[in-house]
Amino acid sequence: MTHSGCPAAVARGRELSNSTLDDRDIVFACRNLHVSVQDKDGTKELVKGVDLTIRKGEKHALMGPNGSGKSTLAAALMGHPSYEVSGEIWLAGERIDELEPHERARKGLFMSFQYPVAVPGVSVANFLRASLAARRGKEIPVREFRKEMDVAFSDLGMDRSFISRYLNDGFSGGEKKRLEILQMLMLKPVFSLLDETDSGLDIDALKVVSAGINQATGPDNGILMVTHYQRILDYVKPDIVHVFMEGRIVRTGGSELPRELETKGYDWLLESSAAGSGGTA
Repeated sequence: MTHSGCPAAVARGRELSNSTLDDRDIVFACRNLHVSVQDKDGTKELVKGVDLTIRKGEKHALMGPNGSGKSTLAAALMGHPSYEVSGEIWLAGERIDELEPHERARKGLFMSFQYPVAVPGVSVANFLRASLAARRGKEIPVREFRKEMDVAFSDLGMDRSFISRYLNDGFSGGEKKRLEILQMLMLKPVFSLLDETDSGLDIDALKVVSAGINQATGPDNGILMVTHYQRILDYVKPDIVHVFMEGRIVRTGGSELPRELETKGYDWLLESSAAGSGGTA
């Protein structure tokens, strides 16, 4: 793998590469992850051997051009049934790659979708209460639930009228993204996969969503943000940034790397991608 020229980033990358999975500080990891899909021409490999380690309290960003496999990686980590996955996925010291998506969610893995789906007939309130009950393993008293929900709605500046509306039905893009982060705030996941949460947001909505992400992350959890652009990283400061191309992590660095990408684009990393034998971070 290729690292950016920053000595601290190189050292950090080596430290993460050599991590053992019994380290209590590791909140999420995958090892030698391969993801394939069946199409009319047979099996197509989309993710080609990715190693990733994220410690408690860390925010990682995954950047790359369209079609590089970023969203595929995130969906596969969550357990999307359309993909064939080999390798290991670990959450808080427990291997989860054999678990179904809902089982991973109950254990504290959360995913914010790039295109949240509308569910007519299911109210936001009922969905949130059922999700909380599944996450905590017990029913939530109505009064307690309402109090928690009110705080989350207030934190994200969302009108309480959304509570009785059907999930994402008729919501704008920005409203859907706010609701995704509201779920994150209430569910308190161990680890969050945020798939292009910034897409389709104007600057005001981006600031609100970013503030929610920052509030939802702390010393005992971690996040991986999938994004094309620098702009969300101005508000949610990543500790480590990875560049993903052609199904591999081809470069890892610090906060300086997105600025470099903004100036140079991704083409200058194509040679590194072609020469790389896998992705380790």
